[in-house]
Amino acid sequence: MRENVPTPNRREFLQATAAGLAATSLSRPVNAVTFNEGGLPLRPLGKTGEKVSILGLGGFHSTSNTEAESIKLIRRAVDEGITFLDNAWDYHDGGAEERMGKALHEGKLRDRVFLMTKCCGRTAKDAQSNLDDSLRRLRTDHLDLWQFHEIIYDNDPDWIFDSGGALEFALKAKEQGKVRFLGFTGHKDPSIHLKMLSKPYDWATVQMPLNVMDSHFRSFQHHVLPELVKRGIGPIAMKSLGGAGHIVDVAGVPVEDALRYVLSLPISTLVSGIDSDKVLDQNLKIARNFQPLSAEEKASIEAKTRKLAGDGRFELFKSSKIYDGKVHRIQHGFATDPPA
Repeated sequence: MRENVPTPNRREFLQATAAGLAATSLSRPVNAVTFNEGGLPLRPLGKTGEKVSILGLGGFHSTSNTEAESIKLIRRAVDEGITFLDNAWDYHDGGAEERMGKALHEGKLRDRVFLMTKCCGRTAKDAQSNLDDSLRRLRTDHLDLWQFHEIIYDNDPDWIFDSGGALEFALKAKEQGKVRFLGFTGHKDPSIHLKMLSKPYDWATVQMPLNVMDSHFRSFQHHVLPELVKRGIGPIAMKSLGGAGHIVDVAGVPVEDALRYVLSLPISTLVSGIDSDKVLDQNLKIARNFQPLSAEEKASIEAKTRKLAGDGRFELFKSSKIYDGKVHRIQHGFATDPPA
């Protein structure tokens, strides 16, 4: 991932954006704003020493079209400046990792990205199998970040930290250089994230849902994000539009407001569900021209969404099993086609 000195034709844009970022209240200082060759702002990934683009590419959506379309989209996203790539062992039954790996290999892009995928295994044996699969599919000898996927059941943290649990293997993989950093993800309940954070490991990153509705309902923004900032853990945002886009197409929140709201929080990057050139263009424009929301703008958005958000209808991943992955439902003995 390369940084460069802004070219003259971008100077006014970069200076204006830098000034806006420096002025925003993010609960932690912004000493300087740097940009990559694609004109995307970079932020520190916690205390890892890495900087990543504020806009990340979601592995599930970017590989939901034909193989040729997926590969083209991934390669273009990297060429446009997206450096943080998201994926998971179970996305499209492994197809998402295979396509991303092919795109990176064919385009010789591996060294230009910060590559993350997720482990579904809860035991050391399953975690090892997951990592072997992921490295093979992604055509790489190491991951920049490996995250435990969907920590969404109350006993997931205990399971992972048990003797013979997934963390046991993950630590060995880290020592062997197969994994650089470890983190975890989840979308269900802030209390489960806090339980994972109470365990004896210093996580590099935590991924969680952050959007304009979250502030009012089982809020990760209010209960988890401050703890990450305090500890220097890199916050990774997801589900900025509610997982299915209903925050925009049903609730009527303009997509720019929705993305700017999340980007104005003290996060390292926002993993975005980009499945077409049209969405890529839209999100790149918002990220490149990003200006943090003022306190008044943030308060206005929250006031407009308060009544809609209070019952969780736009964040069903918190209150139902609709968004729970098949692998994890099976692990816990639940049906794979749960009712709403």
